[in-house]
Amino acid sequence: MTHAIETHGLVRAFDGFKAVDGIDLQVPCGCFFGFLGPNGAGKSTTIKMLTGLIKITAGGAAILGHDVEKEALAAKRVIGVVPEDLALFDGLTAAESLAFTGRMHGLDRRTIAGRSGELLELMDLQDTGRKLVADFSHGMKKKLSLAAALIHGPEVLFLDEPFEGIDAVASRHIRKLLEGMTDRGVTIFLTSHILEIVEKLCTHLAVIHKGRLVAQGTLGDLQRGIGLDGDGAPRGARSLEDAFLGLVDAGDEPTRTLSWLE
Repeated sequence: MTHAIETHGLVRAFDGFKAVDGIDLQVPCGCFFGFLGPNGAGKSTTIKMLTGLIKITAGGAAILGHDVEKEALAAKRVIGVVPEDLALFDGLTAAESLAFTGRMHGLDRRTIAGRSGELLELMDLQDTGRKLVADFSHGMKKKLSLAAALIHGPEVLFLDEPFEGIDAVASRHIRKLLEGMTDRGVTIFLTSHILEIVEKLCTHLAVIHKGRLVAQGTLGDLQRGIGLDGDGAPRGARSLEDAFLGLVDAGDEPTRTLSWLE
């Protein structure tokens, strides 16, 4: 198996509007894959289909060879997800949240206790005690959601804006952790608007714009303007930002100002 994630003509429509319009993704096993696009491009909708949170309108998708609809349980067993809305239970503590998630994945109590301790320490949540998730800051919730996604040792990890609201110290620890995971063969599928982080972490990329896939390849390919659907980014683009802006037709937009601040 060469691809951890594959889609074929993947479509999601809402009342006739195609939020995702026939995309064909190929994500190599063990890579750090960045999935980029402007707000509303279809990134989160794609992740929700791949992880079984919403139904596929047309086409298909597979995770490590498991069809995400026909073999939904098998596909979900091998993935971890940090979704857009975090999906945490406000009435639980951090430790209780990880215990619940671990039990759902069939882990025994001793394994859950050991892994929870390591995860809470890594995320700097070890001193939250009886504090409920409802009282956590956004950054704390983001770190707990990542801990829950990791507790069962996923083979494919989906991260929807994982660094939003995370402080610089925690962000560095998390980046190192994720890099170590790909070194051990885990595939990571990341969406982020922070292009500097994507450029630093990702080996492979795809860009979606208005529901359609406009580019796919290695980081170097996209920077050089290779592997594009149409003219796309300017050839010889020197940075990921240059390539991305060209792909989403934003490279030549005039600078916008406010009349009272000119």
